Amino acid sequence: MQPFTERVIHIIQAIPYGKVMTYGQIAAEAGSPRGARQVVRILHSMSEKHHLPWHRVVNIKGEIAIADDESRFLQQMLLEEEGISFGLHPIIDLSLYRYEYKESTDI
Repeated sequence: MQPFTERVIHIIQAIPYGKVMTYGQIAAEAGSPRGARQVVRILHSMSEKHHLPWHRVVNIKGEIAIADDESRFLQQMLLEEEGISFGLHPIIDLSLYRYEYKESTDI
């Protein structure tokens, strides 16, 4: 597994209950500020295998980026169950719910 992929997986696993991170934020923390699309690919291909809390990852606007209606509804439901409320259109207030990842030395 590539080091970037390993870092992305570790960061996503670290997102706590009731918080979210953006694709770009995860990419930047993992060392590739322009790697948001790679984060999408990693989530898509490795969420089940690595038990990633995929639902805690949203786009830069605080929106659910999944196009499929059923999956989008599931993500919103999972986030609401964690206490995250949605504003209009539905948008998450990132100033309230964004997780600021702090790298630890236990990687």
